[in-house]
Amino acid sequence: MDNKNKTTEKRKKAFLVAFEKNYGIITKTCKQVGITRDTFYHWKKEDPDFAKAIEEQDDKTGDFVESELYKKIQEGSERSILFYLKYKGRKRGYTDSLDITSGGDKITEIRLIEVAKKKDDEEGE
Repeated sequence: MDNKNKTTEKRKKAFLVAFEKNYGIITKTCKQVGITRDTFYHWKKEDPDFAKAIEEQDDKTGDFVESELYKKIQEGSERSILFYLKYKGRKRGYTDSLDITSGGDKITEIRLIEVAKKKDDEEGE
């Protein structure tokens, strides 16, 4: 292995150490290690071992963040509870979006009616 490759491998290792400490923040890690984002993405594309290490760290970061969310839920944080239900509780019906199905028919028109306005109109008749 020539000196250039040895230097690159050392920088990759330094990047991975800093990447973990920075919870997977790419820009911050690149600045600390002294590389560009382009270099990072080049390494990730060209080096399967490096790409795998990045993916594993992303998974660890996700696990850490999720554990912090659970701590907040245990503390009774209403905001954390709602966040959890919005994303993890969808299969139980917790959502802030409207699910519209057509029963297999092609949808050609959608009409939204304000319930309060419709009720006022009916009472005015």
